[in-house]
Amino acid sequence: MHFTTILATMAVTVAAAKDRRTFATLQHKGRGPLTTCRADPIVSPGGPSAHVHAVMGASNFGFNVTGESLRQSKCTTAKPKADMSSYWVPSLYFKDPETGLLEPVEFFYMVNYYFFDATDDDIKAFPLGLQIVSGNPTLRSKPSHVSDGALQLDPSKPIQAAQITCPRPNYNPPSWPDNSDGSRAGLGDPINKGAGYGFPFQNCDAYASPMRVDVHFPSCYNPAAGLTNYKNNMAFPTPVGGKLNCPKGWIHVPHMFFETYWNTPKFLPRYQHLLGKESPFVFSNGDATGFSAHGDFISGWDEEELQHIIDTCDAGHAGLHNCPGLKHGVNPDSESCNIECPIQEKIAGTLDKLPGNNPIAGWKYGGGNVSPAPAPAVPEPEPVVEKPELETPKSSSAPAIKVEPSTSAAPAPAPSSSSVAAPPPPSTTLVTVPAPAPTKVEEPPVVEKPEPTSEAVLPPAASPKVRIVYDTVTVWQTRTVYEAPAGPTQSAKSGAEISGFKAAGCYKDQSDRVISGKILPNIGQVSNTACVEYCSSKGFSVAGTEYGGECYCGNSLNTVEKLDDSKCNMTCKGDASQKCGGDWALTVFTKGGAAPAKAEKRHVRNHNHLAHHARIPSRHLHRR
Repeated sequence: MHFTTILATMAVTVAAAKDRRTFATLQHKGRGPLTTCRADPIVSPGGPSAHVHAVMGASNFGFNVTGESLRQSKCTTAKPKADMSSYWVPSLYFKDPETGLLEPVEFFYMVNYYFFDATDDDIKAFPLGLQIVSGNPTLRSKPSHVSDGALQLDPSKPIQAAQITCPRPNYNPPSWPDNSDGSRAGLGDPINKGAGYGFPFQNCDAYASPMRVDVHFPSCYNPAAGLTNYKNNMAFPTPVGGKLNCPKGWIHVPHMFFETYWNTPKFLPRYQHLLGKESPFVFSNGDATGFSAHGDFISGWDEEELQHIIDTCDAGHAGLHNCPGLKHGVNPDSESCNIECPIQEKIAGTLDKLPGNNPIAGWKYGGGNVSPAPAPAVPEPEPVVEKPELETPKSSSAPAIKVEPSTSAAPAPAPSSSSVAAPPPPSTTLVTVPAPAPTKVEEPPVVEKPEPTSEAVLPPAASPKVRIVYDTVTVWQTRTVYEAPAGPTQSAKSGAEISGFKAAGCYKDQSDRVISGKILPNIGQVSNTACVEYCSSKGFSVAGTEYGGECYCGNSLNTVEKLDDSKCNMTCKGDASQKCGGDWALTVFTKGGAAPAKAEKRHVRNHNHLAHHARIPSRHLHRR
């Protein structure tokens, strides 16, 4: 009774505070992302999408997704169990200035903010299955209406909802050239020196805080347009007397904001000579400018639980999972949710072109904005000679597809938005489909009025306009870990021998990796045999498999903690007769049959799910 009274009191307090913004962060747990995959069930339902995405959220993500199917997912990366939504953004690649080859940039982590804006409206939970897209993936040049790198969320003007943040100890020289007009470099935010429009030309090297892609999402839903009409169903609210209100008849939903960090400092030694001159990074859609930053969302929330959070919780950067009274509870940090991409193609390692054969355009590469052309839908499976026994990812809504590089240079025709091929029947047979041909590059290079959801324009408001600027504060913690000194290695359990490697048993893994020489090499369907043979071919003396489909190579174990063999009980995705570790458990093979320990003292950065972020709204023209 006492707890109910407290919740009721909180509800009255929060509901009455419509003159101020409240918020809470959605934090993720486990080893992200959920998957990295050329899939986009909003823009390209039924088959491969045009470019690779990093995906977070519920395990039923796939080519065809509905709110109902997401609710049936077995797991999610989100900490609140009630959230079975999908969140995804384009992946980032590094283009080596010496070789011209491409390599994926490590997805560091994502935080999704849920802002409950000051408003005269009633803020409601996302309807189940609501699809939202923000940002313009077709941009390769600066729109003519953009004059600087500031955010612009007032719908009476053209929307600019995306920025790139580049944390640095100081901003001399600036991250974006002061004299840039956007034609050969990005534009800095005139107020926030750490943010701008387009990729920065400096190394984002603040302590443990690499380059970040930021996307704001519209929060006014038009029920007349419908849940899946992502081009027309959403708009940003209009400033009215210091509040943000939606048009009459529209539904005011939470204002989402995606923060996605990418481990760009890793590549600094290979492009240091380019600092201040150009950026070596490119989005997976072929954009070398960064102007096309965007994000996608499909709601899989339990609506009652989200409404409870909206009405009662102001947890801030402590996280939605710390809101009181969550009936579904919270997912433990120790659990991880990961799925296989339903497309079997090379998206990691060293590449000579982007997956999907997307041409690189913008700035020094030339070319203008591209025509949005969805990737071809998946054809009906054709008979093949070999039918390998493969496990179809249970959490995916489509069968595995083997994608071969396309040799055709002809652009693929753009199907109408109303014409979507039906998905194929479930099958474990590999089928071959052509990769999307290069998207047609059109002139002129500047598009006056792009057509993404975030560009929706409402009638001008009669009240004064208010620009809200956000400061970000990141709080980090450091702990010192003393690891076991060198000594006699632990005994390995006798077992199978593969290519001269013997089974050493089951060992505990951790977030900074027990085997750290080569992490997750691209070897296709993982088995103990495939992993050992790969590690051996690269000169490593230790190989380990984990979570049924992960491979690690090294020459020692950073920590040695033996587990019962029952912990390594997950069937290998590449060989059902073998067991490839478990959840945070490694099946280890070594040349000597024992697990050699590595003696070291090192610092491990802990940061409460990688970071706490306090986003402080301000209406001042200057921060300091």
